[in-house]
Amino acid sequence: MGSNSFIVPGNTLVYTDHNINFLRINSIYRDRPAGQQSTALDVDLDIKDMDGTVIKVNKNEPAQTGKTDITVHKDLLHITHADGSTLIYIHQMDENTVMGLEHNIIAEIEALAPDAVIRIRGNFMVDDLHLEIDNEKLFVNGNPYANSTQTGKLNLQFNHDSVVV
Repeated sequence: MGSNSFIVPGNTLVYTDHNINFLRINSIYRDRPAGQQSTALDVDLDIKDMDGTVIKVNKNEPAQTGKTDITVHKDLLHITHADGSTLIYIHQMDENTVMGLEHNIIAEIEALAPDAVIRIRGNFMVDDLHLEIDNEKLFVNGNPYANSTQTGKLNLQFNHDSVVV
């Protein structure tokens, strides 16, 4: 998220103030040898756009999306507004892309060996929580986070003011 990395064993992003599981990774992309079925990045999502329109996705299938477009590939889910701007972008990074990240992030990834590295960008709401994530920073209700690498023992959690790992 931005220039931050959060390494946690869980598969869910949670807004703890209202106990909302707003993003769940059901499965990650895995390329399999010939004859075996590959798996795709599979996501459940429950957010709102900045106008308050509910956006729900169940197993990569739109359940409630307002006037947005959804693009799904084996390793990403991208939801855009009608004007093409990104609402949320969820991408499972390949090994080459991961190795292009900052040295401190690569060191943590190599030491902890997570199953996947997921990049998230966007500008959206979860109830009264505003998350804005660009390539450089993560903003949690306006509070900036940058160049941080944190590890945790649960799911990645947010409260009204911060990230909790």
